[in-house]
Amino acid sequence: MNTASSPVTGTLTRREALAMGLAAAVALPEAAHAANFFSTHKLPIGLQLYTVSDAAKADLRGSFERLAKIGFRTIELAGYHGHTPAELKATADHFGLKFTGIHLSDSSRNAGEPGLADAARLAADMRVLGIENVTMPILPFPDNVAPAQGEAFPDFFRRATAGLDKAYWQRTASLLNRRAESLAREGLRFSYHNHNVEFAPVEGTTGWDVLLAETDPKRLSFEMDVGWVAAAGRDPLELLKKHSGRIRQMHVKDILATTKPNYAMQQDPTEVGNGSLPWARILPAAHAAGVRHFYVEQEPPFTMDRFDAIAKSFRYLTAMG
Repeated sequence: MNTASSPVTGTLTRREALAMGLAAAVALPEAAHAANFFSTHKLPIGLQLYTVSDAAKADLRGSFERLAKIGFRTIELAGYHGHTPAELKATADHFGLKFTGIHLSDSSRNAGEPGLADAARLAADMRVLGIENVTMPILPFPDNVAPAQGEAFPDFFRRATAGLDKAYWQRTASLLNRRAESLAREGLRFSYHNHNVEFAPVEGTTGWDVLLAETDPKRLSFEMDVGWVAAAGRDPLELLKKHSGRIRQMHVKDILATTKPNYAMQQDPTEVGNGSLPWARILPAAHAAGVRHFYVEQEPPFTMDRFDAIAKSFRYLTAMG
C-alpha cells in the first residue's frame, strides 16, 4: 500500500491513520470478518464428526488429537462412531474437546446406539456424553422403501423421496412433535436437520414450510445445513430472517458455484471459504436469528485429505490462512 505522509510532519496524522484503518477494514477478506464474528461473540468453531467418521471409528484417539491440534474445541457427533459413550467422553476430555450435540436416527441403525424413540436410554447416554442437544439428521424414510443390496445411499435417497406429498410432511411434523415432547421430559433439546429434499415443491408448499408450520416452536428447533439449502437453490439469508428464533444450530458447509439447484441429494462440495456462499453475511445473520452452535461439515468427494480439508475451513473461519 502506498502511504502518503503528512505535509507538515512527514508522518501520518491521527486522522489519516484512522482513515487508512477504516479503508483497510473494508478491504479485509470475508475470512477476517468471519474471525471477527467468532471472537466477538465468543463462540467456538465446532465440527460435525460425520466429516471424518471413518477415521474416528478406526482411531478415535488419533482423530481427536488431530482435531484438537487444528483448533476445534466442540464436536457434534453423528451417532457413536463405533464406540461407547464412556469411550467417547474419556477421549474427548483427554484432548480438551466437548460434545455439544449429536445426530441420532429415529430408530436405531447401529449396534449400541439408541433411537430417538428410546428416550430414557438415550437420555442416560447423553448424560455420560454431557450432551443436551439431540438432532434428527434426516427425514424418516417411508416404511415401504428399503435400500437394495449394493445400492449407493444417494441413489436410495432419491428413490425413497420421489413423490413425497404434503401428507407425508405432516406425518413427519407429528412425529417430530412426539419425539420433542418425550425428549423434553428427559431434559433434552430436539432439532431437525435439513437436506435439500425439504425444499421441493409439494401441493403449493414445501416440506420445509410444513415442518416449520406444524411443529411446536417451544419444543422443536432446526439445524440449518447451509450447503443443502443453497443446493436447493434457496437463499439461507432469507430463511434465517423469515424463521428467526426457530433455527438454533448451523452446519457451516460450502458448495461450488457449479452446483445445480436440485432436491435429490446432489451438490459440488468444497472447503468453507472456497465456494460460493457469502459467509461474512451468513454468520452474523445466523447469530441475529438465534443460532448459537456452528459446526464445520463437508460432504464427499474430497480433493485432499479430510483432516486437511477441515483444517483449511477452520483457518478460513479464523483468518489464519
